[in-house]
Parts: sequence; structure tokens; C-alpha cells
Amino acid sequence: MAVNTAIVIVGASLAGAKAAQALREEGCDSPIVLLGEESERPYERPPLSKGYLLGKDERDKVYVHPPQWYAEHDVDLQLGAPVTGVDPAGHEVTLADGSRLSYAKLLLTTGSSPRRLPVPGADLDGVLYLRRLADSDRIKETFESASRVAVIGAGWIGLETAAAARAAGLQVTVLEASELPLLRVLGREVSQIFADLHTDHGVDLRPGVQVAEITGADGRVNGVLLADGNRVDADAVIVGVGITPNSGLAEAAGLEIDNGIRVDAQLRSSHPDIYAAGDVANAFHPLLGKHIRVEHWANALNQPKTAAQAMLGQDVAYDRMPYFFTDQYDLGMEYTGYVEPGGYDRVVLRGRTDTREFIAFWLAGGRVLAGMNVNVWDITDSIRALVTSGHPVDPARLADPDVPLNGLLDRPRSTG
Repeated sequence: MAVNTAIVIVGASLAGAKAAQALREEGCDSPIVLLGEESERPYERPPLSKGYLLGKDERDKVYVHPPQWYAEHDVDLQLGAPVTGVDPAGHEVTLADGSRLSYAKLLLTTGSSPRRLPVPGADLDGVLYLRRLADSDRIKETFESASRVAVIGAGWIGLETAAAARAAGLQVTVLEASELPLLRVLGREVSQIFADLHTDHGVDLRPGVQVAEITGADGRVNGVLLADGNRVDADAVIVGVGITPNSGLAEAAGLEIDNGIRVDAQLRSSHPDIYAAGDVANAFHPLLGKHIRVEHWANALNQPKTAAQAMLGQDVAYDRMPYFFTDQYDLGMEYTGYVEPGGYDRVVLRGRTDTREFIAFWLAGGRVLAGMNVNVWDITDSIRALVTSGHPVDPARLADPDVPLNGLLDRPRSTG
């Protein structure tokens, strides 16, 4: 009997497409099947709230590969093919049409889904979420017909869509439960900068509010009622209150679940032949010494290579520091590192926050945990070196723009 060598990838996402690419680049000649529930071939998500939503990027730019790439690389891309079950013991996946596929190795790149707003009126026409390409298309169409939009949630998606709505000339109200946008992610010192950015661009930013109901007439949204009794008029409501990992398949299959699919540094799950990458993977990070689940593009871009190499028997580990970026109005930012909420003891700023050209560093015990460069470019590698070194730095020198970042790792020679 022939030995099954097929590799099945569930999730025709950026991570899934990059895994297929990495397998071929690593010399894999086994059959590769890439299964996606959407009708679109794999695409990248950052443009959906950035360049594509703003109308700066053409549709073709969002796709990971040209249409012919999959056939040219002998990747069996099956779209509109949702997977309904995984049988780890039998090494099979079941599709919605009842068909089954056998695999030698399985990679789950099922991503995540937007959290739904649990309030009355959340199902009205005009209540929008942003996760898929079709969502971005619908929001773009809404921008052309609406004049007022309410954005619920001042996270990255909420703020980026708010910026896009302002660029389209709409009146924008942002409703946020916390005291400041991005407070849990960035802390008070840097969150205020993003709050000021949006108010400076005409956004009606309302922090510390609770949404009680989305109101409407004839099935169509017309506003948001707040818990304090105030009401915000809106022709459309965009909800960005976080995402949830799509780990249901893995959980039903008996894999270990812990805020996503729990995997080791090789991205291997609790079953030796099943791996996970991207948003859905809660992976052990060797440098941080803990499991982390990162909901950003860079993980979906880079983790699949490690997963591919591991599935091919190579001794590898994913130890790349988390990275993400945003573009809002005239502000561009890159963030490198990892800080848990409240996990730092000081923030050091280098540069000028009033002109929004600066670098922010989060420190604990003198060590740099993360750095964020705002409208300052070509220094990501230097920030990554500071973070990964684990060496304490002098905060005064860290704040001094005249001290090269690379020089902060130089240790004085012993005179003994």
C-alpha cells in the first residue's frame, strides 16, 4: 500500500498560502491541498483597513499570489470548500459536501473572526464588521453613500477605519469603553498621542462610554444609543471590538486549546502530525519563555515557513519578535516586541511627540521589551536587536537622539 504523503492546509489565508509556498521552496514534492471556505483566493488583510479601503491600492494588490501560481506550483487550491471536521486518528479532514481528504501532515491556518456586539439592534442593516475582502468592499460602498458613521471600538481596526472614513469626507464618531484608544496595548503615555491624532483630524472621540443599543428604522441603522442616555446619529456603524481565534475545528478534534490552538515552538499541536500558524496559533516563544498568540500580519507572513520546515522534519523554532504597523492620516508606525498589559515599569520617548516623529520604548527592569517608531524609518532592525539582546540599557542614553540605537548595546570594557 502506498504511503500517504499529502499535506493538507485548512485555511486559504495569507498563512495558508505562505505555507504552501514555503513547502515548495523547501523542496517538498508531496501533494499539497489548500482548502478555503471563501470564494476568493488567498489575500492579505492589512490593505483591507489601509490602502485598499482608502482607495490607494488596486484590488489585485491584496492577493498573496497571482491566480496561476497555484497550478504552476502544483498546489491544489480548493475555494468554497469549508472543512467541517478533523479526524486526527484517521488522518482525515471532512468537507462540508461530505467528501474526505487524507493527510500525512495537517496545518491549520483558520485565522480568527470578529467579536460580535451583544446589544439590541446589532443585526440591523448597516452594522458592519471588517475581516474579509467583501467586508472592505461593503465599507467602501458605504463611504460613498453615507455622511455620518459611528465606529465602536478604538483598537487598530477601529482607528484605521475611522481615518479612512475621515479621508472620505464623513463625519466620524468613535465610541470606546476605555479611557483612551489602545490603552490596553500601548499604555497611557502613548495612547494619548493616538487620541490627539484623531481629534486633530476632526473625529468626535468619546472614551469611557458603553453602547446600550444600535437604533434603526425599517431594518436600517440610524444611530447608537449609549448607556448614559446620549444618542449618536449614524448612517452606518462599524464595529471593531476584537477578534476570536477560529479554533473550533481543533477543539472538536480533541487538540489542546488555550486562547487558540496551543502549539510548541515548532508550531506543532498536541497531535504530532497537526500544526497551526497565524492568528489561531498560541505558540511557545523561545525568547520570551511563554506561549503567546499574536493577531498581526507578520505572524501570518513568517510563521508558515517554520511550520513548513517542521512538517518536513527540520529542527526549527519560531523565535521572531512580534511586529505590526499602522497607517493613519499622516502617521505611520511600526511596533516591534511584546509587552503584556501592565507588564512594563517605564516608557522612554526619543524624539518629538508634538510633531509625531519619535520612538517609544517600553522597559521593565532596565530591559527594552518593545519599541515603536512613529514617522521614523529604517530602524526596525536596531529596535529588534535591543529587544532580543535582553541587556539593560541606560534610559537617558535611550532617550537621546544623538546616541545611535546600536551603540546602546556596547558594553564598557573592564579596566580590571
